[in-house]
Amino acid sequence: MSLLDRAPPWLADDGGPGSPRSADAATILGFFVVLQFLLPPRLALNGLPLSLSAASLIALGLGALWLSTQMTTTLGAAKGRTPVRTMLFVYFCVLLASYASSAFRYLPADERANGDHAMVTAFALIAVGLAVCDGVRSRSRLYFLLRVMVVCASGVAVVGILQYLFGFDLTPMLRPPGMHFTSSEAVVLERWGMRRVSGTTVHPIEFGVFCAMTLPLAVHLASTHRGKGRRSTFWWVCVGLIAVGLMFSVSRSAILAVGAVAAVLFAGSAGARRLRMIVASAGFLVFIQVVSPGLPRTFVNLFRNAGSDSSVSWRTHDYETAQALISDHLVLGRGLGTWYAPKHTVFDNQYLLTLVDIGVVGLVAILAILAAAIYSSLGVMLLCHRFPARLKTAPTDRDLALSLIASITAMLPTYATFDFAACATVSSLSFLLIGMSGALLRIVRADTAGWTNAA
Repeated sequence: MSLLDRAPPWLADDGGPGSPRSADAATILGFFVVLQFLLPPRLALNGLPLSLSAASLIALGLGALWLSTQMTTTLGAAKGRTPVRTMLFVYFCVLLASYASSAFRYLPADERANGDHAMVTAFALIAVGLAVCDGVRSRSRLYFLLRVMVVCASGVAVVGILQYLFGFDLTPMLRPPGMHFTSSEAVVLERWGMRRVSGTTVHPIEFGVFCAMTLPLAVHLASTHRGKGRRSTFWWVCVGLIAVGLMFSVSRSAILAVGAVAAVLFAGSAGARRLRMIVASAGFLVFIQVVSPGLPRTFVNLFRNAGSDSSVSWRTHDYETAQALISDHLVLGRGLGTWYAPKHTVFDNQYLLTLVDIGVVGLVAILAILAAAIYSSLGVMLLCHRFPARLKTAPTDRDLALSLIASITAMLPTYATFDFAACATVSSLSFLLIGMSGALLRIVRADTAGWTNAA
């Protein structure tokens, strides 16, 4: 049995459809994660009319399977409203309304085609969120998916570490048969004499934010397996790889993201864990200084000289253009994906780009999805606090919920620093996290159902 299938005894709670040995939604989602994280997003399948990745094709298949399970009572999928499921449905409706609105206006053929592609991709991500929320029915399957995500994230970090330390880019060798690269953009950049690396993502900013978002999940797994010998060591190695990869992105956005993560974990942790966080962070910075002398100082200078940095001024120079576009199509936007680079000015701000693409209603819908995910995880923490006797896994459930909140919160500041939704890896990760929050709430609610009603 591999590390991916080894859950602690208190998480092996399956007896039916959720058995670790049976293929289910978590199994398919595991394949999705492997393809999405470890293959460069610039890879597309041959022979399709749309430029789709293998991961997107699996996601669309998950959407079809999810729809089928909702029409039966024998396939084991969850039904009924949850905050995450409801908000994903609202977002789906908003996308359709925005698309219909843009269809009544003239758009150049290239913008129309790009908009069609963006809609397909957006529906694929919604399908991923729904598949996790309704298809992952037990803790062991949820932890199986979590372990796949952390292992693959560590693989992404290893690719980035090789790029940074040795200038060796592994991504050209990661092209399976039947796929082709849609572009040949550089994945190793430079800033102030330091390499900036992308791993298997499209840009160092995405790589850094991706590492920051997966770091609390890796820490949770390592803490869960504490004292279990080689398994514990394996997960702490994953934590180290992801943390080092984050630093090697040399990105302000990564620091903002990990700062948001640290704030949530610090606020939600007990005093002893806070002290361990401080000591571990100090030791890690010393390690980075030894491995790459000058890198910590580079990060300090990134923020100290932000006022005169061209990358910061570039993010603010297009506000007037954005304001005019938003005013023209305030409610539903001009159409998802119709404002794109290199034809148009790049908005390195997902809040602005969302307002341009799908309007105020669209931005509210996206923020509502994130709020629903955080609300779901907070609900798990509340249930763990109210019914510790009923929930044998209460400490673990609470820590996972806190880790999910931290990962999702990392999106909020970084939405303002780059075009988040244009980056397939972090976008997919965000919908996986959103779905996991909904799935965890379903699981904990099921365990406390009788006690909740009595209370």
